Amino acid sequence: MESFTSFFDSSRTRWSYDALKNFHQISPVVQNHLKQVYFTLCCAVVASAVGAYLHVLWNIGGLLTALASIGSYVWLMSTPPFEEQKRVTLLMVSALFQGAYIGPLIDLAIQVEPSLIFTAFVGTSLAFACFSAAALVAKRREYLYLGGMLSSGLSVLMWLHFASAIFGGSIALFKFELYFGLLVFVGYVIVDTQEIIERAHFGDLDYVKHAMTLFTDLAAIFVRILVIMLKNSVEKNEKKNKRKE
Repeated sequence: MESFTSFFDSSRTRWSYDALKNFHQISPVVQNHLKQVYFTLCCAVVASAVGAYLHVLWNIGGLLTALASIGSYVWLMSTPPFEEQKRVTLLMVSALFQGAYIGPLIDLAIQVEPSLIFTAFVGTSLAFACFSAAALVAKRREYLYLGGMLSSGLSVLMWLHFASAIFGGSIALFKFELYFGLLVFVGYVIVDTQEIIERAHFGDLDYVKHAMTLFTDLAAIFVRILVIMLKNSVEKNEKKNKRKE
């Protein structure tokens, strides 16, 4: 927690309009690479939205779409970088299937309160943009040390999920997994952004792989924000119903 506190404290002294334009530590080549990464990320988000919409129409989301998304991802990672068009297509296919996999959650949100989807998307976009921008204007490699802590946090989440699946979970454990998972993936936005910059400086300009990394973070944040908002909305409606009774 001290590391995250130091991140926010140090960010306060740097955030200004001039700081936002301060990219002198990032070479022009890397800046162009980042533009490709974020543009590809936006296209992947659109493909994911199409996948969620297809589920709402035809109820295609489920285990098969999850496996298809993982399979497309593995195929993408095993495809040589020079097959650029094929890799971009595989990224869009993987994002589309992942959107279809998230589709049931989207469908539930439509039934409870449709505005939650837009609110969750805006919240996710703002969180992603702010933390990604913080990583861009920070000193090079300043927050890469957080990677070890985040990996440990992700490991804790996996073990908790495994234990709750076997021994049964509780509401308190579910809340902890939800909020702690959100914190972990927000942290990954910072670390992954700086890692992409460092890799690009050393010649790794694979924008498809880097866009996929950020898309994974973005999707994880969106799902958790939407679940939190759904949970709060359901609890609010239950309280209203009890008052009426």
